[in-house]
Amino acid sequence: MSLNLSFLALQLFIKKEIQFIKETKYLIMTDTIRKTLRDSKSARWTALVVVSLSMFGAYFFNYAMSPVKPMLESQLGWNSADFGLYTSSYGWFNVFLFMLIFSGIILDKLGIRITGLGATFMMALGTGINYWAITTAFPAEAMVFGIKAQVAWSCFGFAIFGVGTEAAGITVSKAVVRWFKGKEMALAMGMQMSIARLGTALALGIALPLAKNYSYATPILVAFVFMLISIVTFFFYIILDKRLDASEAHIEVEEEDPFKLKDIILIVTNKAFWFIAILCVLFYGAVFPFLFYATDLMINKYHVDPYFAGIIPGLLPFGTILLTPLFGGIYDKKGKGATIMIIGSLILILVHGFLSLPGITSWMFATVMVIILGVGFSLVPAAMWPSVPKIIPEKQLGTAYAVIFWIQNIGLLGIPLLLGIVLNTTNPDVAPNKALIKNAVEKSFDKSLSASALNFSPKEIEKAIEKTTNGIIDSIVQSISYEPTMQSEIDTASISAEISAKTLAILNTIDKNGDKNKVLAKAIYASKHASYDVVAKNKLNIRYNYQVDMLIFTLLGILGLLFAFLLKAEDKKKGYGLELPNIEK
Repeated sequence: MSLNLSFLALQLFIKKEIQFIKETKYLIMTDTIRKTLRDSKSARWTALVVVSLSMFGAYFFNYAMSPVKPMLESQLGWNSADFGLYTSSYGWFNVFLFMLIFSGIILDKLGIRITGLGATFMMALGTGINYWAITTAFPAEAMVFGIKAQVAWSCFGFAIFGVGTEAAGITVSKAVVRWFKGKEMALAMGMQMSIARLGTALALGIALPLAKNYSYATPILVAFVFMLISIVTFFFYIILDKRLDASEAHIEVEEEDPFKLKDIILIVTNKAFWFIAILCVLFYGAVFPFLFYATDLMINKYHVDPYFAGIIPGLLPFGTILLTPLFGGIYDKKGKGATIMIIGSLILILVHGFLSLPGITSWMFATVMVIILGVGFSLVPAAMWPSVPKIIPEKQLGTAYAVIFWIQNIGLLGIPLLLGIVLNTTNPDVAPNKALIKNAVEKSFDKSLSASALNFSPKEIEKAIEKTTNGIIDSIVQSISYEPTMQSEIDTASISAEISAKTLAILNTIDKNGDKNKVLAKAIYASKHASYDVVAKNKLNIRYNYQVDMLIFTLLGILGLLFAFLLKAEDKKKGYGLELPNIEK
């Protein structure tokens, strides 16, 4: 009897052990399912790369027009105020129609997939409108709301693009938080920024060579192709995101309260939120608008060949590609987020202050300054964006990012516009003098080549005029430094007539028989030299002085440093943990 009881007890024990093993196995399998995607490094980093490609295209188009600024002036009759208006138009709808705020609410209501897909379509639409505007010949007197028609339609396209880009930006930020919360979040955000800024570096590096070798509209066409690719890649992200949901189907999470409009009040009454938002405006306002004008600055102040001028500012975003993830990784492991933002702001002040000094015109010095600025530009965002989830609850995160981006867009609307107006006001003669040269060359080419037996097409003549005008301006700006003659002492009609006469005389000496391309090449070469002498002799002012604009950038850096210190003090007071590591142990 005792033996039977012992045997039954043993059987019961074995059954319980088997049941325990089965339950343990089930839990292990369930845990494996949970770790299939979010906890799989390859899965979450693949998701990051795929979703970041949309921002790569956006950042390319954002700066595709910047290096082409001199050609817009000489070929289309734009001036710095027009260019400033164009760069500011990015934020028109986001700021005045509150589209960014609506984008954040839509993101919190409808989720990453719908918001992101809609955003990529908006970016493609805006880029397409911009390309149409820049390639359409509007009548010279055509105006839209008091703005030149071509400029107005370009602004309209850029404004639509801005709505899509900012919506995509907050969507990508929330996607990164979704996949990387409690893990390498700062590193992931740094990588996302690096991929995006690779687009900036590419635009600054190749836009002007593309424009000179093909057409000033070619960089925009390339950007449009990137926008179409962005739509395709976001579909791939949607597939990954759905798989993430499926892998977490068995995980029970405490359901959060749905987003309410009153959550906006909770966000905007948070003092630390405002310190980050204002720091964001000041910091990005001292960097992004600088990149809009940096290629032109390199040509005008540092005498860099236009074909290579974009490479120097292109080092800034290219450097951040490597450094932002590095600094993000440091923040993940070591913390010190607020301190990192202070150091970045100090670097901004240093660089812009040195670039504003009038006596230093060495391109090597400018290169070193841009590289150092790249370090500062890597530090602040690497710490700023991962700090927001420490201050704002996740259910309000989409709206919080939207409000920050909306405030940022106010700065990115006002600062470039101010810079363009200041540059035009402090250099009132440059754009008209460039137009003078173009018109004079155009008259002589039309008279000489239109009557040629080779029957040059209007497009061929237009291209030759474009290359001649740009060649004259580039040669003067790059190779000669002179104190320009006061515009009031210049007889512009006489100079225009002299350029036309000398150009026409030299064109009439060229043999216009044979290969059309060779004839055009000879005409361009000879005309550049003839006109160059007239412009240099009369000391016509065609070089921009950027000193006042650079002082504005320096002031923005000083204000940014102030708010970085205020943020650190608020963190110490409220204990948000900005100085603590992101990785949870």
